[in-house]
Amino acid sequence: MDHTNHVRLSPTELTPAILEGATIYGADDHKVGKLDHMHGSGMTGKAIIDVGGFLGIGAKPVAVPLSDLEFMRDEDGDVHAVTTWTKDQLKDMPEHRD
Repeated sequence: MDHTNHVRLSPTELTPAILEGATIYGADDHKVGKLDHMHGSGMTGKAIIDVGGFLGIGAKPVAVPLSDLEFMRDEDGDVHAVTTWTKDQLKDMPEHRD
C-alpha cells in the first residue's frame, strides 16, 4: 500500500475514539496487527496491538509507544498506522496484561 498520499493525523486526533481498531502495517508494508486499545493519550501513550491469531482468536496483545506509530487516513477515510516493527518483532515482545 502506498501511504505517501495518505493524510497524517494531527496530535489532537490521537484519541481512543479515532485510533482503536486501526490496522497496523509493519516495516515490510504487511498487516502486523490491529490497535485494540490505548493507555494514555498523545505521543506519550501506549498502543496495545493484537498481533497474530486468526480473526481475533489467539492474538497476543503487545504494548508499543504511540510515538512508534505513524497514524493516517487513506482515500476512504479509514485510519491505519505504519511502524518500523515487523510482525515477528512484535510477536517476540512480552504479552501485555492490563
